[in-house]
Amino acid sequence: MRETVRQELIARQLDEQIAGRYPVGQRLRILDAGMGQGTQALRLARAGHTVTGLEADPELLKAARESLATEPAGIRERVRLVEGDGRETGVHFLPGSFDVVLCHGVLMYADEPDALLAGLARMLAPGGLLSLVVRNAEALAMRPGLAGDWTGALAAFESDTYMDAAGFKVRADRLDALESTLAGIAAPLHAWYGVRVFTDGLPGDLGLPAAEELERLLAAEDRAGRTDPYRGIAALLHLCGVRG
Repeated sequence: MRETVRQELIARQLDEQIAGRYPVGQRLRILDAGMGQGTQALRLARAGHTVTGLEADPELLKAARESLATEPAGIRERVRLVEGDGRETGVHFLPGSFDVVLCHGVLMYADEPDALLAGLARMLAPGGLLSLVVRNAEALAMRPGLAGDWTGALAAFESDTYMDAAGFKVRADRLDALESTLAGIAAPLHAWYGVRVFTDGLPGDLGLPAAEELERLLAAEDRAGRTDPYRGIAALLHLCGVRG
């Protein structure tokens, strides 16, 4: 449930930002840095864009390749998969090579997040879109609090780190700090959304409801992710910067 909500909301938000910047039908050059299993990369390729997926984890890259192999030939031709780290974009690509750069669920694992973001911003053509998805440090107390874990909730108020699904301690980010970073790398914040306001506290193995109920759930999450004060307590933040 949580992953479905995450991917669907990010897709809607990203499509909205792309539609607001580019003519309908324009085929864009997209880099997905840290693409994971390739959910967004494949979706964008199906929409007609040329997508390069960059992934350092061999197992995730294998899963992406297996998913890509099931797609029609026309879609496979629009996707290039590269084994590599998001910090190494300058090794693989020339500056200004892409219209859109995605960095979703990666920043929390970066030792030098500002350097990573600066490198990604250099990959953007003028006017290009940088899409970031990060853990919201302002909302770290929400999941333990809603689960009745009061010790965990109290500790989270003072923390910028959390335990991910694999049990690793990773970092979370604050909106004001990222806004400052984006301004400093010449890709100032253009829009931001919350992702998973209501559903982040649900069990990780919870299945999906019936289609009609799922659509109502997504409609509620979508509205909350665009509306203050709700979006400020979302588990994830989706930030969109535009290259000057």
